[in-house]
Amino acid sequence: MARRPVAAVAAVTLMLEAVGIALLNWILGLVVDRQQMSLGGMDTDAMSVGTWVGGGLFGAYLLLCGAVLLRMALRDRAPGRLGRILLVTCAVTHGVVGAFSVGLVGWPAFACLMVVLGLVVLSLLAYEPEGAPRGGTAEAEGGQDAPSPA
Repeated sequence: MARRPVAAVAAVTLMLEAVGIALLNWILGLVVDRQQMSLGGMDTDAMSVGTWVGGGLFGAYLLLCGAVLLRMALRDRAPGRLGRILLVTCAVTHGVVGAFSVGLVGWPAFACLMVVLGLVVLSLLAYEPEGAPRGGTAEAEGGQDAPSPA
């Protein structure tokens, strides 16, 4: 199976998405700051700084997920427990953001997010955990089928 290319494509996609998210939030923070927009009486500076910090944290999170996928592709090994948890949360995040994006941005954004979701999930499924036995349960138990009850 072509699991290394899938993990590499997913890594590059997440890294590009991280840069795009960080850039988008930086621009939104500038817009809020320069137009002195306020929402419910909130301080404009707090809103713009919050946008910058949130975009930076989300971008860093996506970069970290991309780094885990890139390491998977380079080493051709499954990630550890924390890496798998990180990638599962990344997949869930893409599912939730994709559901919200249908109404807010449209179907093309939803399709892009679902492609990234599919790449992350396919990468997770292609690499089984390191401690897992290979094959079915019969192979793990010594290669003999269990007798069926009569």
